Amino acid sequence: MRDTDCVAFLQWALPRLRMRWPGFRKVRRQVCKRISRRMRELGLTEAEQYRVFLESHDDEWHTLDACCRVTISRFYRDREVFRHLQEETLPALAVRAKAEGRSEVRCWSAGCGSGEEAYTLALLWRLGSEDEPDGPLSERFPGISLRVTATDADAAVLGRAAEAVYPRGSLKDLPPSWIPAAFDAAKEGFSLQARFREGVFFSLLDIREALPEGAFDLILCRNLVFTYFEEELQAEILTRLLQRLREGGFLVLGGHEGLPSGHWPLEQISPGLPVYRT
Repeated sequence: MRDTDCVAFLQWALPRLRMRWPGFRKVRRQVCKRISRRMRELGLTEAEQYRVFLESHDDEWHTLDACCRVTISRFYRDREVFRHLQEETLPALAVRAKAEGRSEVRCWSAGCGSGEEAYTLALLWRLGSEDEPDGPLSERFPGISLRVTATDADAAVLGRAAEAVYPRGSLKDLPPSWIPAAFDAAKEGFSLQARFREGVFFSLLDIREALPEGAFDLILCRNLVFTYFEEELQAEILTRLLQRLREGGFLVLGGHEGLPSGHWPLEQISPGLPVYRT
């Protein structure tokens, strides 16, 4: 399928999936390849033929929806965000949890893909940096653990997350000292050591249909809802996210995302940083 044909097809189909074309403009090639593969499976050669097929086969929309999942991720993506989480957000949440007599800081990585984001949180918690003379957060807050719930609607990427083996390109943004400290060389790439997988739990979940049980101190909903979904659906999901977020908790978006229009009980903690506090 030619690029122009795929663009025209997506502009027709995405609104019917409650998605928005602008979010797909730069990543459409990944989606177009999947759609072309699906068309070949059906014996179709033209986008218009697939359009007609969709209009007469309601179940096919579920298959198209799966083709439109964008799976681009890496560790420590948006380093300024993760640096802030390590230096400011997670310590503040640990202090609060201790003061309230809780033993966990609970986080949710929504749309976790193959696990890089969820595991980055575990790395932040267990590995200190040269700028932290008091040591890693896990040592600074004894008795407080980090629990990460990671969800995605794609069973295949969750399988890769459970294996926790990654190519070097996925690790390129990590602080260099973290790679030998947390990964072992493997035939397929780099295998995350078992101790960094502790406290990270993966589950199959479509954020449009269900949410994990709250309350969470920190929710990362990045490069998914507020990029690919239509604004009305963004608002619906944000309303539900806020119901899962503990008072005084934090919501983190992607680096180029913003909140949908409306009045939300959220305060952006720093201009230019997509971190919000209730």
